[in-house]
Formats: sequence, structure tokens, C-alpha cells
Amino acid sequence: MPRPASSLGDAASAAAPTAAARSAAATAPVLLTAGDVEVTVLPGDGCRLGSLRIGGTELLRTGEDLAAQGKGVFAYGSFPMVPWAGRVDHGRWRNGGERHALPIDMPPHAIHGTGVRTAWRAAAPVSATSAAFYYDLAEPWPYAGRVTQLFELTAESLRTTLSVETAEVSFPAMAGWHPWFRKQLSPDGAPARLDFEPAWQEERGSDHLPTGNRISPLEGPRDDCFGLPYGVEATLVWEGELSLEITAGCDWLVVFDEQDDAICVEPQTGPPNGLNTAPRLVTPIDPLEVSTTWTWRRR
Repeated sequence: MPRPASSLGDAASAAAPTAAARSAAATAPVLLTAGDVEVTVLPGDGCRLGSLRIGGTELLRTGEDLAAQGKGVFAYGSFPMVPWAGRVDHGRWRNGGERHALPIDMPPHAIHGTGVRTAWRAAAPVSATSAAFYYDLAEPWPYAGRVTQLFELTAESLRTTLSVETAEVSFPAMAGWHPWFRKQLSPDGAPARLDFEPAWQEERGSDHLPTGNRISPLEGPRDDCFGLPYGVEATLVWEGELSLEITAGCDWLVVFDEQDDAICVEPQTGPPNGLNTAPRLVTPIDPLEVSTTWTWRRR
């Protein structure tokens, strides 16, 4: 799989409108519906979920909320974290004897991967309830490969699958999701409660990276990583309105609830700085694939 070209080069002026139209169509928002559930995917904006509405109720902090609050690209919807999740210590990591450095975008660390900054393209025809998108890995990631994300919606659940493939040599990678759920679904509604039973909490250092010590889970507020060695199971409850069960085929969950209006519940395949401390190798015969499912129930 070749790397994407760094420049499109010169094109005939007559062909430009067609190319532009194609590009716009490829990155336009995609609406999935099942019953009274609506999901908006934004392939041109990091292939994030821009909205999840159940019976007309929005569950996510949206781009419109973001504009009102002046927050940045990492702070709305639900975006994929790939080919790494969370922070990388000062952006430095290695693949065997090869040393690499990533741009520092949350000083002093690199954070959340390249997928959130990338326009993705449709990998297959979109249906009313499913859609798949991809992007090809490129700088600043030093290895060629492809990332694919599949969304599958029913009236009761949304299943999302991420895969990372190499086009050449093996490399370590991570994958996960960073949803921003609203703490309140309605102005007078109960605040969200998170129910989960982690086996341990990663002790967090002053640099916001795990120290390597495992401790008993602490009360919040949290910006912390937890171990769930039998797979992620967590439930958000908005009492009297809705509950949302989050499951995932991975062993790590980051919870961030320090902001007044949103809570992040983030399944991922490794802990923060996992490229260095818990590398999972993607090989030509063993891609990284992980799924998460959100299942809701009206209360």
C-alpha cells in the first residue's frame, strides 16, 4: 500500500471542479438512522461521531457546544484515537532499535494519534445503518499502513470497530475512542453516574503518565487509567432518563470527568504512553482490531 502523496501536483483547470466535488462528497457528514436513533459521522473531521440522538435527546457534546465554549479539536463528539491513544512521553517512542519522535501537541507530550486530524474516505457504500471509512497512515507517523473504522447501528446499540494494518514492516500501535458524553441530558435532569468495577487504577504521575504502580481505584474527579483485564464494561446512568452500557474488547479504560458539562469514558488497547510501556505489534499477518459497543436503555 503506497503512502499518500504529499502534494496533489498540478491538475488541468477543467478537472478541478470535478476533483473538488469528489473531495467534498467524500468528506460530507453521513447520517445513520435506526428507529428514532440518529448518528452523524463526520469523516472530514477525524471520522468522529458529531452527534448521537436517541428519541431526540443528544448524548454527546457537539461542535455547536464547542463553538460556544471555545474548546479545541479534542473536546467534542466521539473521535477515534489511532495509531496511538492518550499521551506519548515527550513524543518519543521506539520500534525495536528505531527511535521516533512525534509532534508535541499537548506539552510536553504528543496526544491522541493522527486519525483525529485527518479526513477519512468511505471504504464501502454507505447504508442507512452502517458505514465504513479509512485513511492511510502518513507523516508524522513513520510507517505505512491503513486504518479503517466501521459503524453498525441498530435501534438499541451502536457497534464501532477500528483496525490498523501495516503495508510494509511491523510497528507498535494502539487504538481507542474518546467520547464526550453530556453530564446532563436535559436542563433539569440528573447528572450522569458512571458505574464500573476496575481491577486496578494506574497511579498517575505529575506528568499525567502512569508511574508503573497499580493502586486501588480512587474516587474522582478523574483523569485516570484503569485496568479491566476481562474487557471493558461500564455504564453511564442518567437517572430517570437513559442508561448507556459501554463494552469493548480491550483491557484499559481512561475516565476524564474534571469538566462541568461532560464526561469521557475511553476504551483503549493500552494505557497512556502504551507505545513505550505496553506495545502491541501490528504485523503483516496480525493487524490490530478492536470493537466497542454502546447499548442504551430508556429509564
